[in-house]
Amino acid sequence: MLPDGLTGRARDVLEGRAEPVPARDAATVVVLRERAPGGMQLYLLRRSASMAFAAGAHVFPGGAVDPRDADREVAWAGPSPAWWADALRCDEPTARGLVCAAVRETFEESGVLLAGPRPDAVVADTAEWEEDRLALIGRELSFAEFLARRGLVLRTDLLRPWSRWITPRVESRRYDTRFFVAALPPGQRTRDVGGEADRVAWMRPADALAAAERGEITLMPPTRRTIAEIAAYPEVGKVLAAERTVVTVAPEVVRGEDGVYRLLVPEPAGDGVREGRA
Repeated sequence: MLPDGLTGRARDVLEGRAEPVPARDAATVVVLRERAPGGMQLYLLRRSASMAFAAGAHVFPGGAVDPRDADREVAWAGPSPAWWADALRCDEPTARGLVCAAVRETFEESGVLLAGPRPDAVVADTAEWEEDRLALIGRELSFAEFLARRGLVLRTDLLRPWSRWITPRVESRRYDTRFFVAALPPGQRTRDVGGEADRVAWMRPADALAAAERGEITLMPPTRRTIAEIAAYPEVGKVLAAERTVVTVAPEVVRGEDGVYRLLVPEPAGDGVREGRA
């Protein structure tokens, strides 16, 4: 059922008294690691109760694309923007912005940085770059400027495309979000960096789903389904090796015959996995 706070807005949009707001391009990254015993874990942040969007929910690192994320001056290693445009089903400038936003937002919200001094290397630790991280959050520094200042190249080969979710049109804040997966780079560790989140946790996918079922944590539909998809794989390497077709999922709000508004989350055609993508 739709939360009470959204029913008025839903009624206005569905009955033509309000226009849907445009969905902003956004990116989010499921950061994974192997831990024994216990197996694969994923990284979740609990959004602060004061946040305007998804307050109190456990989410992956991510956020909206900054227009400067599409800067062609970003040092780039790995699959090209053209490859990413094909994988994400968009044009090259949009693909460039989405990939850069994915890496930038992950660094801002967890301290994990998918970049290195060379195309075949990745930074070992980022704790000493706190001033730069805060400048990125404050938009005082662009991602291209940050990489250039530190002599780093973006490692797009450390990301894998996963899915695409579009916020229902009745919402007052809407995002067109591409989901990516990545492994925690060797030597790096996540940090509780505060800001939009008041708690962070590494959890096994099955444990996260079970905690949501018990009402201990809140998972929005895109997060819940993504975790369930990843839970089907036994280890991080298998997740990264999955050849995915990026399927768009666009939940809708409908009013039933009983007058109750409900959120309908469609099942994608197929599971998004395919063989042999070039």
